[in-house]
Amino acid sequence: MDLEARIHSEHPEELRLWLRLLTCTQLIESRVRANLREQFNTTLPRFDLMSQLEREPDGMLMKELSQRMMVTGGNVTGITDQLVAEGLVERNDVEGDRRAYRVCLTARGRKAFAAMAQAHEAWIVEAFESLTASEQASLAKLLGRVKTHQKQLEALSA
Repeated sequence: MDLEARIHSEHPEELRLWLRLLTCTQLIESRVRANLREQFNTTLPRFDLMSQLEREPDGMLMKELSQRMMVTGGNVTGITDQLVAEGLVERNDVEGDRRAYRVCLTARGRKAFAAMAQAHEAWIVEAFESLTASEQASLAKLLGRVKTHQKQLEALSA
């Protein structure tokens, strides 16, 4: 049973729409997680960390990784430890700060991530293949409006 099954006809259309978006997101994410596990023996958090590092060829400080991924430093440390042990990332000292480390993908990590990213892209394309190009463009435009409105509301409440 998904989240949409919890609503009734007397609920506002906006609530039904919100639950539909959330359900779609959860279904797609669940499929991505399963595919990463089955095809690459990895997890979505590990993929996400490698994705952040792939964007920064010079690497990132652990604190920066934690902020970008919106998780605790402990979570980033645990994932990083695993990836270091597998030779996919390396941890380098930061000059002038004995407590800080800069983390970057190794050559092996870049190669592994490239394969995962290519597969990930195909899974996301497949998730939306039931929509025509025009429908995808319309959905993107409409969701863009929702996003803009939410950012405006956020700015007003800050």
